[in-house]
This record gives sequence, structure tokens and C-alpha cells, in this order.
Amino acid sequence: MPFTKYTNLDFDQIKTSIKDYLRANSDFTGIDFEGSNFSILIDTLAYNTYITAFNSNMVVNESFLDSATLRENVVSLARNIGYVPRSRNSSKSTISFSVTAIGTNTQNLTLKKGLVCKGNIENTDYMFSIVEDITVNTEEASFIDGQSNTINAVRADFNNIEVFQGSFLSKRFVYDGSLNQKFILDNSFIDTASIKVYVNNVEYKLVDNIVNVNNESTVFLIQEIQDEKYELLFGDGLIGKKPQNGDIITVDYLITDGEEGNGASFFSFAGRINDINDNPINPEPFNVITISPAQNGSDIENIDSIRYFAPKIYSAQNRAVTGRDYEAIIKEIYPDTESVSIVGGEELDPPVFGTVQISIKPTNGELISEFNKNRILSQLKNYSVSGIKQSIIDLKVLYVELDSFVYYDDSKISTPQTLKTKISNTLNSYAKSLDLNKFGGRFKYSKVLRAIDNTDTAITSNITRVKMRRNLNTLINQFTQYELCFGNQFHVNDTGFNIKSTGFTVAGESGTVYLTDIPNPDKKTGLISVVKNLSNGKIKVISKSSGTIDYVKGEINIGTINITSTEKPNNIIEVQAIPESNDVIGLRDIFLKLDVSNIEINMLKDVISSGEEISGTVFRRSSYTSSYSNGKLIRE
Repeated sequence: MPFTKYTNLDFDQIKTSIKDYLRANSDFTGIDFEGSNFSILIDTLAYNTYITAFNSNMVVNESFLDSATLRENVVSLARNIGYVPRSRNSSKSTISFSVTAIGTNTQNLTLKKGLVCKGNIENTDYMFSIVEDITVNTEEASFIDGQSNTINAVRADFNNIEVFQGSFLSKRFVYDGSLNQKFILDNSFIDTASIKVYVNNVEYKLVDNIVNVNNESTVFLIQEIQDEKYELLFGDGLIGKKPQNGDIITVDYLITDGEEGNGASFFSFAGRINDINDNPINPEPFNVITISPAQNGSDIENIDSIRYFAPKIYSAQNRAVTGRDYEAIIKEIYPDTESVSIVGGEELDPPVFGTVQISIKPTNGELISEFNKNRILSQLKNYSVSGIKQSIIDLKVLYVELDSFVYYDDSKISTPQTLKTKISNTLNSYAKSLDLNKFGGRFKYSKVLRAIDNTDTAITSNITRVKMRRNLNTLINQFTQYELCFGNQFHVNDTGFNIKSTGFTVAGESGTVYLTDIPNPDKKTGLISVVKNLSNGKIKVISKSSGTIDYVKGEINIGTINITSTEKPNNIIEVQAIPESNDVIGLRDIFLKLDVSNIEINMLKDVISSGEEISGTVFRRSSYTSSYSNGKLIRE
């Protein structure tokens, strides 16, 4: 009797394997497995085998971090290597306001923890709170009422108060010393950074490792459990101070809407203010001044991110040595990180040994504040090797732009505009793909061509040109030198005009001028010139040698120049080049981005595919499109 191995999860193949097994047994010779009632029994056996095999496969998959699909299992496996997934992160805003209290001479006023104000975003109110009381000193004040009477009062200025989007909650535990006692916060959507723990009014600090923790350290740890809730863990008397029986544990925290709270900039006060005796006061009406709008809110770490970062945090072992170490640790320090570029000093040109250059792309926006830079660098000192100096530089965004000429069969579409919209949606989807929007990203030309062609069966072909752009941030009315690095080799035409820019003005010259280039005979380097486009179509050279260009490295250096204004807002000059390769990469600290707003889609009827002509004469005369860019002076 043969032994059948079930090596797949396909129902039909399992059923066939059972039939083959039965036919090989002489007791069932001559039985029609298809037409008899035996077929029902075989179906039942196959179905049972299929379900058992499927469940076994799922159980095994959920046992490994790489293949687990349920969040609870992924979090549990990450916990085994000491990784705590990032929680939701509250958006943060900075506000100021002044309070006037009548009929009291209190020496200070206290803004009580909890709800402080409401922020409005698109007609939706979001709560902004604090988790600790804020106390400020008062000063005497007075004012005249409507009947010319002098009213004594006190005034307190609450300046640069940081408020966090979320609702304030507090939970109380009584420590009983039992082994099975758990301290679980029963809410999802908690911002773990907001958790404040007090044991008999003594604050315990949250730590993420037990380095330098002794038996008197008032610390606690957290871990994510099911349903995105969190459990608090206290010391055992050897590692961390152990609470005593009967101790009162108070936990204050925020539950937040995450990134939905980003953007709030108009606030109305809704908090509580108490005097020195902790009695509430009713302040005179006042306005809340927004110093910085709400930002940096983010959702809980997703499963893919946990799979990616958990092994890296484990391998880093709380030290920053390799680039992967820095990437993982910075993501922990600054959860709003979308992408990180780490460049060792030995990789710079010229080399700067003993340094690490860091570029960070935040989730919302392109730049991080000086405050966040200093905070990240300060915390990195706890992980970095002695003698290594870190610096954070602003990222450089390299924009990829497209001019796409799409040929279509008009017999297969209703209107060209409808097809154009579908193509635009396709390119929007690619712009959000993992190929781009990161340091080290790569724009893949063949993928884009294929994506356009596959958008609709009516598309017969496309000719798509690729351009690169960097934005030059100028300093107005200052003599300054500039450097622009594209990180990709430039395509070179002998006649020049490889570099195009938007208009700007310079001191000592009336009218709008532009940047262009003059290649050297070797076509590897050239000069940057400042020129003016005259009304008669001729070009006037204002400065023939205003800088240099390295076509191979993709670098532009502009010498000392005094720019007085720019055509583009925010003092920007857009500088464009054509890449030598249509596959564009993000090199080192260059963040690659497909600029959807500057994609031009031109719809052209394919007269050959539409059946209007056979010879191609009309197509050659009216629909011909060059695969190369024009030689115009101005960026358009």
C-alpha cells in the first residue's frame, strides 16, 4: 500500500491524492469514485485534510516574526528581542496666553493638568491637554471698570506652553504584591510618551532598557499587549525599586487621535486655573496665541515597520556604530522620522574623519526644527561611540519631473481627458511607491513607461522625457555663494543650455536674468553663466563665468552673487537639468521625490492604430514627438 504525502494546500490535489491511494488498495478495485456515494466521503476527507493543513500552516507562520500577520503575534515576537513598538504620537502645539484674575492677591497661578484648549481643523474640534501642572508667578495689575472704579487684580503670563492633542485620563492601582497582578491601561490609542506614573506621589520614570538600573531606581517599563493596549512593569527589588503592599500607583496619560490632530492652529481656552490655595479662579476673557501649529502627530507603528526595525534595534544593542544602528535608534528617538540618511565622514568629499552626517525626512514636511535637531543629537550621545561627532543637516530634495506624450486609439475611449485623468492617477500611485520618497530611492524609468501603457488598453505607446530639479534657496540682498548637488550625471549638449532656471534679478542689472551653462571641450565640466533673454530673441551674457559645473558628478557651484529677487515665491530659484540616465537615484543625503504637480501629460491620437492611415505619412507630419528635450534657455 503506497504512502501518500500531502505537500500542498490545494483541495483538488488533496482529493486526487486520496483517490490514488484508494485505487492502489486492491479492496477498492473497480469502484467508481466519481459516481458513487464514496465520492462524498472522499470530499469530506479532503476537506478535513485541507482545513487541518491550512491551520497548521497558519500556526507555524504566526510563530516567526517574518511571516506573522496578526499584530498581537508580531508584537509578542518583537517583545522577545526587547523591542517595544512605537505608540500613537500626539501632535504638539506651542501656545501662549495671559490671565488676569480679579479680587485675589495670590502669588502664583497654576494651569491644572488635563484639558487646556480646543483646536479646530476643518470644523472638527480636537482636545489639547497637558499631563503635568504648570505654575507661574503673578504680578500686580489693575484696570478701570465702566464706572471709573479702580479694580485690583493679578496677572500671570503662560508663555510657550506645549500642549498635546488628546484626552487626559488617570487610572489608580493598589499594589498587593501578588505575582499575577497586572497593571493594564484599558484604553487603546495611548501616547506612551505622555504616561506619568506616581507611586505614593513619587514619580517613576519610563525607561527602555535596564542599563544603569539598580534596586533603588524608581523606574518602570511598558509593553504592548492585545488590542493595542499597554501594561506597566515595575522592578523586583533587584532591577528597579519594588513597590510595597498597599502602595497607591497613579497613572496619568493621554489617548490621542494621532496624525489627525496635525494642523490645528486656532485654539480656544477650555482649561482650569487655580490659585496658590488650589482654589479655582474665573479669569477675565483672554485670547490664546498660537506660537506653532500642531504637528508631528503620528499613528501607531504598523506591522511592516515592526518587522523591519525590531531586528535592527536588537542588533544595535543600544549603541550607534553602523548606519543601520543610527537608522534604528533615530527612529526610536524621533518617531516622526520617515526616512534617514547616514553618511560617514570617510565617504564625504573631501573626507572628514571622526564625523557622522545625518539627514532626516520627517513624516510631515521636509525640514525638522532646530529644537528637534538638538534633542536628537543630545539623546544620540547616550548611544554613540566616544570621539565620534554627529551633525544633522537639512535634507536636499531632488525632484523628478516628466513630460509624457501618450498615444491612444480614439476608437476605444470616450474622451481624451478621461484617459488623461486615469494616467494622472497611475503616476500619482507610483509617486507614493517604495521606489521613491526615501534616501537611496530610485526612479525606475521602465516601470513608469510600463505603468502608463498598462493604464488602459486604448494606450498604444508613450514617449516620456525625464527632468531633474533642485530648488535653490537664495538669500536676498546678500553676497553669497551657492552649491547644488543633484547626485546624478547630467546629459550634455555641445551648444549648452543643459541647465535651465526660473528668473531672478541681481544687483546692478535691470530686468530678469537666468542661469545657463557653457560646456568645456571635455564635456565633463563647464561654466555657469548669468544671461538675459532680450526682446529680439537674442541672449545677452551678463556674467560668462559665475560658477562651475561638473557634469559627471552632477554638481553646480555658483560664485559670489547678490540676488535681489526671484520670480518664484519664498526666494526660490528652480534649477533644472536632464539626467544622463533616465533611472534617477537619491545619493547620500538627497531625498528623491516624483513631483506630480509638474508632470505634463500630452494626449496624441495614434492615427495608425485608429485606422485613419496605413502609410504613416500623416503620423510623421502631425504626431511626431522627439525623445529629447528642447534647447530653450528658460525653464518652463
